[in-house]
Amino acid sequence: MDLKKYVALVEDFPKKGIKFRDITPLMDNGAAFKYATDTIVTFCKEQNAELVVGPEARGFIFGCPVAYSLGIGFAPVRKPGKLPREVITYDYELEYGSNTLCMHSDSVKKGQRVVIVDDLLATGGTVEATVKMIEKLGGVVVGLAFLIELEELNGRDKLEGYSVLTLMKY
Repeated sequence: MDLKKYVALVEDFPKKGIKFRDITPLMDNGAAFKYATDTIVTFCKEQNAELVVGPEARGFIFGCPVAYSLGIGFAPVRKPGKLPREVITYDYELEYGSNTLCMHSDSVKKGQRVVIVDDLLATGGTVEATVKMIEKLGGVVVGLAFLIELEELNGRDKLEGYSVLTLMKY
């Protein structure tokens, strides 16, 4: 299935000069959403994943059905102030700014095999921060799955040594 048919290009969002790849048309189409989710599920099975971790918010949208399909847990990664219990944090750079991510300090068990699922690999800052937190908690990142990779931003450079799946490249 050509998933690019279900991605809308939005110029100058969230700020001037950014070409935003909107995946909501893909999510609106049951067949495309199922195909994308099932492809990621297959990848997670190949990695023998024991936990799916997803950064907010679109990592939730794809990570949760993947975890459900596999019958394994899902751990959210969120912005500061959004998680109610003890958290670990990591500061990182975005394509268009900086941010801090948090996850519950008990969400990953030592030695647990984790796949991170998100919609976009751009500069790699979000996924790098997520990897660092998982590894700090003792988890083993066995895979990274993305709907879209923006190749010109070289985010994959930060992911050397990890198994990476991207469904679309721009």
